[in-house]
Amino acid sequence: MATPFGEEVRRLREERGVTQKEMAAAIGVSAAYLSALEHGHRGTPSFNLLQRVAGYFNVIWDDAEALFSVAGMSNPRVVVDTAGLPPAYTALANRLARELRHLSPESVSELEAALEKAAANRGNPPFSA
Repeated sequence: MATPFGEEVRRLREERGVTQKEMAAAIGVSAAYLSALEHGHRGTPSFNLLQRVAGYFNVIWDDAEALFSVAGMSNPRVVVDTAGLPPAYTALANRLARELRHLSPESVSELEAALEKAAANRGNPPFSA
């Protein structure tokens, strides 16, 4: 499965009719690395690579910022540090880790909505994918 960043890169690449091999050569990575990135087999790309991708697609600043945000949400191996939090938080993090791959898309959307509401109640901006 792809990551949000991998999906976005593939969408941009296909929208512009560019092959992985062409894009990889232009941004200075191997086609295998770009494929792994698109398919979610690589973690969050470096800031340098993000800049090269944004430059390659010639995206405007707002779109580049959105691309960087999506990249920040694209690490397929997440670690949740609950040290110092109440036991219920640790239990929730562990349960989510166990159950995540079995959740329906609707359940994921409901959890996202609950997190957005909690962030809004704290005065934080939305975390968009």
